[in-house]
Amino acid sequence: MTKAAPLQYRWHTVRWVGSDSFLIGSRVNILVIREVMINQVILVGRLTKDPELRYTADGTAVANVTLAVNRNFRNANGMVDTDFVNCTLWRRVAENTANYCRKGSIIGVTGRIQTRNYENQEGKRVYVTEVVAESVRFMGGKTAELLESY
Repeated sequence: MTKAAPLQYRWHTVRWVGSDSFLIGSRVNILVIREVMINQVILVGRLTKDPELRYTADGTAVANVTLAVNRNFRNANGMVDTDFVNCTLWRRVAENTANYCRKGSIIGVTGRIQTRNYENQEGKRVYVTEVVAESVRFMGGKTAELLESY
């Protein structure tokens, strides 16, 4: 890697001095540069069924929903394919979604992808990939009709 031109870091000049090190001003500070990894998902789709709210043993609200999300292109037959994405909602997000959304509601989900595994009743390892929601936005459809009825 070649040396890059100095850049300003707050009020000090930063100079590259090694693979993971920078010299900041006259001080010998080590700034470790790490890879930045992002796990963020944004989906907008329709609920395939009414959310079912349940509670864990310690009283935490949780709901599992499936979002039907259309793809932005047509397949070889000229049809639009749909992906069905499993999402897990926790706490207040789960309660609000269960109270105000129904099958067919359009919602926006922001969250992260999570993969987990467990052993089923036959002793086989089952892998599950799902979106763990951090926030849900009610976009319309049956949600709007439900809110207007209140």
